[in-house]
Amino acid sequence: MSDTVKIATRESYGNALAELGKTNDKVYVLDADLGNATKTEIFKKAFPDRYIDCGIAEANMMGVSAGLAATGLIPFCSSFAMFASGRAFEQVRNSIGYPHLNVKIGATHAGVSVGEDGASHQCNEDMALMRTIPGMVVLCPSDDIETKAAVKAAAEYVGPVYMRFGRYAIPVINDRPDYKFEIGKGILLKEGKDVTIIATGLCVSGALDAAKVLEAEGIDAEVINIHTIKPLDTELVLKSAKKTGKVVTVEEHSVIGGLGSAVADVLAETNAATLKKIGIPDVFGESGTAAQLIHKFKLDGEGIAEGVKDYLGQNS
Repeated sequence: MSDTVKIATRESYGNALAELGKTNDKVYVLDADLGNATKTEIFKKAFPDRYIDCGIAEANMMGVSAGLAATGLIPFCSSFAMFASGRAFEQVRNSIGYPHLNVKIGATHAGVSVGEDGASHQCNEDMALMRTIPGMVVLCPSDDIETKAAVKAAAEYVGPVYMRFGRYAIPVINDRPDYKFEIGKGILLKEGKDVTIIATGLCVSGALDAAKVLEAEGIDAEVINIHTIKPLDTELVLKSAKKTGKVVTVEEHSVIGGLGSAVADVLAETNAATLKKIGIPDVFGESGTAAQLIHKFKLDGEGIAEGVKDYLGQNS
């Protein structure tokens, strides 16, 4: 694991698209006049004939993507998460989800780590929205390596995929030879017996940091990386939940409808463990630096460890 290399997953997305374009000429990339921010301009420079700037018209971009997919192409359409999932929800649902077309949605600038842009651009509801669309795969990678693997896997998967990326540079944590990405399969990062921490996206590195803090205080935490919110790896979740009896989910997303809710559904049906959800409470985001907001909402190692101890009743 690297403690120093930090890369924003939006950068990884742009680089992954450019690499994908070299080996698959069916890949087309669409953007809503945000190529510099979403990093799809990296693909544009390499393959200008397969890049379509749809302008500030996200709903129309989803329709164009659906049309391309209907002809056998593999469109990756990109915008900020707030616009890709929120502004264009009806088109994603009816033009992509309902006919189950092979469209890949690359949603960048998700969560409070967008920072100073504030609540209007900090989308904490996107995974909840996308989970409700039948047949939609929802991916939230934890670092540069996982993002590149997720983009490749999305291109190989036949059907609609929503991918969630961030603006904030985060640690590379998956730089090991045995790393393997598979849609629908979580990854056990650390074994433990006292509590299970299930995290996604940038919160995975925070969960690993929290586990170190907890270990120093005599709490043995199991840590799981769930990069696929839907379909959820219920087998891994239940195996760990039955082992520890206590589960904490951590996400840079509303506690309503995201990873925590997906895990809650599984635990409610099986009564395998109790659950605490750590994420954005029922509030809008705020303006501030990414680091300040991650700390405020207790999504860093310190905050996660504090939340786990509260849950276990070990805070004074």
